[in-house]
Amino acid sequence: MMAPVVSPPLGLPMVYLVDDETVVREALAWLLRSRRLLSEGHAHAEAFEAFLATRDLAGGWPDAPSCLLLDVRMPGTSGLVLFERLIERGLIEALPVIFLTGHGDVPTAVAAVKRGAFDFVEKPFSDNALVDRVVQALAASGEAIQRRRGRKTLHKLLAELTEREREVMACVVAGLANKLIADELDISVRTVEVHRARLFDKMNVRSAVELANLLRDDPA
Repeated sequence: MMAPVVSPPLGLPMVYLVDDETVVREALAWLLRSRRLLSEGHAHAEAFEAFLATRDLAGGWPDAPSCLLLDVRMPGTSGLVLFERLIERGLIEALPVIFLTGHGDVPTAVAAVKRGAFDFVEKPFSDNALVDRVVQALAASGEAIQRRRGRKTLHKLLAELTEREREVMACVVAGLANKLIADELDISVRTVEVHRARLFDKMNVRSAVELANLLRDDPA
């Protein structure tokens, strides 16, 4: 059996700050540094969108645990509008969003959480509570990136299967024994055994159970 594909390690976590108040960005950056977290500040939503335009989103950015601390109210494009654009780009799993809100924005922030935001933190915020949520968001981001890599690897493995191997795979996952697969596909049991062995080898699994588990979240 070929060796399993090993994903490259994730890069250093990064926290992106989007707030129009310089003093807030600087305070957040200092707070994150105190917990040994890297950050990058942007003065408005348009600046962050310009930054995104330089990233290879289709190629898998972010490829390191990341999260976004996003102010709700800003001149120009609001944090809520930026959030909706991130949803459209399919980014909020790998780039969890924590909204920074004033008291009057709490109902709006709650609605955003229902839309997929990771959380909201009301100003003035508790330093430790905020950083704890950032750490949790970064962990969620890392898990999402690993899932995405797993799906990409799975699609690559599936693309290497022949049509007959795909047919055998469907029968194996359905729980059919070799004799029943042979009857279903009108081939010999020995031929089923050969295709089954090649299928398991290409998919890097040792059993039908492992194969079914591999395909469970993405049966494509």
